[in-house]
Amino acid sequence: MYADCHIHMILDGVYYKDAIAAHKDHPDPDWIHKTLAHYQALGFTYLRDGGDRWNVGATAKRLAPQYGITYRTPIFPIHKKGHYGSFIGRTYDTPAEYQSLLLEAKEKGADFIKLMISGLMDFDHCGTILGAPLAAQEIRDLIHRAHDMGFSVMAHANGPETVIPAAESNVDSIEHGAFLNAEALHAMKEAGTVWVPTLSTIGNLLKTTRFEHSAVEEILASAQRNLRYFHRLGGSIAPGSDAGAYAVLHGEGGLDEYGYLHRVLRDDTQSALSQGIAAIKDRF
Repeated sequence: MYADCHIHMILDGVYYKDAIAAHKDHPDPDWIHKTLAHYQALGFTYLRDGGDRWNVGATAKRLAPQYGITYRTPIFPIHKKGHYGSFIGRTYDTPAEYQSLLLEAKEKGADFIKLMISGLMDFDHCGTILGAPLAAQEIRDLIHRAHDMGFSVMAHANGPETVIPAAESNVDSIEHGAFLNAEALHAMKEAGTVWVPTLSTIGNLLKTTRFEHSAVEEILASAQRNLRYFHRLGGSIAPGSDAGAYAVLHGEGGLDEYGYLHRVLRDDTQSALSQGIAAIKDRF
């Protein structure tokens, strides 16, 4: 049995604008049923969605028990105005607006809160993150407010400038975590933060011609080095493919992620991922 701890039901792994357009008027139940059935056929029993503002993930959560799948969703991800996340998430600009989104998520039955606190990797240039990160104190405030309402927090975060304050605020999971340094990795380990590195979003680009392969290979090697280091520290690691992202197909992307993680963890793969999945299920 498999778990994919980071998916986007609303996306299709091909082109995000077309995928979102298919659900904009209302969630497409045929797509959701087909995708859940595919996960079931491949042996997935746990899925954790990153959320969307069109209720696709929320609909999938309602339908998932028909397929023997435990499905968790934040309902919608939250991002700050002017920062990464507007294509899929709900926006806040002031602390009062953020608090209002937390209350709305609670009313709608969110299982946790997803925060977008950094930009994306630049797949053309290893070490570069696109878009400005949130300030460290704001990151701390966002996480503390969510925790105070009883929510666990999933954070889209790349770079030590976002991961360190998030870990110091006891963020429950870090998603992606590109281009980290030793300080950030130690901070996650000390906080007990689960790292969901989504290696498929990098490695699967090597199956395409969208980016220069040499740059992608360098980024993947960087992620693998950091993951080995984190594993040696005793950090918690969970599989999450970011299924729905470009070149990461639902179901197959999750299996790809297990393969990428096995290349890093090797003989420790089963025990390490079992522990990480258990930590995710316990918190989310």
